[in-house]
Amino acid sequence: MLIAVLQMQTSPGEPAENLAAIARAARAAAAFGADLLVTPEMSLTGYAIGTADIARLAEPRSGAMIGAVQAIAEETGVAVVAGFPEREGGAVFNAAALAAPGAEPVVYRKGHLYGDAERAAFAPSAAPPAVFAFRGLRVGMLICYDVEFPEMVRSVALQGAELVIVPTALPAGAASRRVSKSVIPARALENHVFVAYAGLCGNERGTALEGGSAIVGPDGEDLARAGAAEALLFARVEPGRYDEARAENPYLADRRPGLYRLAD
Repeated sequence: MLIAVLQMQTSPGEPAENLAAIARAARAAAAFGADLLVTPEMSLTGYAIGTADIARLAEPRSGAMIGAVQAIAEETGVAVVAGFPEREGGAVFNAAALAAPGAEPVVYRKGHLYGDAERAAFAPSAAPPAVFAFRGLRVGMLICYDVEFPEMVRSVALQGAELVIVPTALPAGAASRRVSKSVIPARALENHVFVAYAGLCGNERGTALEGGSAIVGPDGEDLARAGAAEALLFARVEPGRYDEARAENPYLADRRPGLYRLAD
C-alpha cells in the first residue's frame, strides 16, 4: 500500500480553506497511486486558534466538515485522515476521522491532552485506542501527545496493528524535534509497526509549529521525512518486508507481562 502524509500550514479558523488544501493534496496523492492520505492534528480548523474558536467550530462527526472530507475521499478514491474538534453533547474532543470511499468514517478521540490550552478546550477520551481493518492492513490511530506514551502504541500493537496513524501539531522547539527524530522511530522499532506522523508547520496566530512529519518503518528507519516547510511525503507500507527485523528483535513475542507491575 502506498500512503501519503501531508505536512501543512493551516488557515486558522477557516475550515473551507483547509478543506481546499486537503483536497488538492488528495488529488496529488491519487495521481501517484496512493491509497491513504494522513493530514495533521486539527487540520480542518487549525490547532492554535483558542478555546472560543474551537468551541464555535466544533461539530459532531456527522457534521459538514467530515461530510466534506468524505466527499474528497469519494472523488479521489483516496482515504483521508483529518483532524477536527468533535462535539458530542456538551463536550468537545480533539478528534481525527478516517474517511474512506464507500465506508463510514472511523473516528478516534485524543486520550492525552497536552498543556493548559488543550485541557481548557477539550475533554479527554475515556476509551482506549482500537484497531480496525483498512485495505488488508490492521490500523490504529493516535493523536500527537498520545504517541509519546509507550503504552498507547504497545496497546494497538498487541491488537495486531501494522500501521499506526498519528496526526500531530508539535510546537516549534528542541523538545519537539526530539519527539519527531527519536521517539517516533523508537515507537516504530519497539512495536515493529509503521508510523505515519503528520504535522502542522508554519505559524498559527503567533504559535510557531515544528512540522516534524515522517513515515517510519518497523525497523525504526525513516522511509520519508519532511523539513520545516509544507510537504507531501510518500512511502510504501509492506509489512512482509520487515520479517527479518522482527526476527532479530522479537520484542512482542519475548514480552513477560508478569514482570511489569505498573502502578495506576
